[in-house]
Amino acid sequence: MSAKGDRADWNRRHSTAERAHASTAPSRFLVDEVADLAPGRALDLACGAGRNAVWLAERGWRVTAVDFSEVALRMARALADRRGVGVEWIEADVAAWTPPAQAFDLVSVLYLQLPAAERRLALAHAAGAVRPGGTLLVIGHDLLNLTEGWGGPTQADVLFTPDEVAGEMAGLTVEKTLRLRRPVDDRGATREAIDALVRARRP
Repeated sequence: MSAKGDRADWNRRHSTAERAHASTAPSRFLVDEVADLAPGRALDLACGAGRNAVWLAERGWRVTAVDFSEVALRMARALADRRGVGVEWIEADVAAWTPPAQAFDLVSVLYLQLPAAERRLALAHAAGAVRPGGTLLVIGHDLLNLTEGWGGPTQADVLFTPDEVAGEMAGLTVEKTLRLRRPVDDRGATREAIDALVRARRP
């Protein structure tokens, strides 16, 4: 599917009643991983409806957030307004958009599920945006989720493993690679999703 087609699809998804009433709580994995970081300048790539960007801004980070869904960004701006925080919102395709080089103390890429070639390009841009001493955090649906987990994409080509992502951290030192299990509500029943997490730092 083209980027234009992907954008239209995500606009439709974010326009549904379910998305409109989705949780605005941040990813608990993001919360855990930034707990030891001093607030600075942050870049949230594929920010969706802004739950993580707004949470970071509430904690003193100066946040730039990027997504190609105009509907998601409209929801994100509304959330930021309700919470009384400022975020720089940019409408762009993260696989094509190039951020400022080595400008951010934290770059987060959460649940950006792209085919491998596009993912490598997006992560190269993300890695290039991390300043010396800064952190890159990548979290997404693990390949193992397809056979042992619940929910998430059903196309293997957009899933990945921690080791695959760790191998794409050009110029950065990988600090952590994990597979994580996350509870998912399935119409009242609790299931588990399997996620991949990679944390890296620029020396």
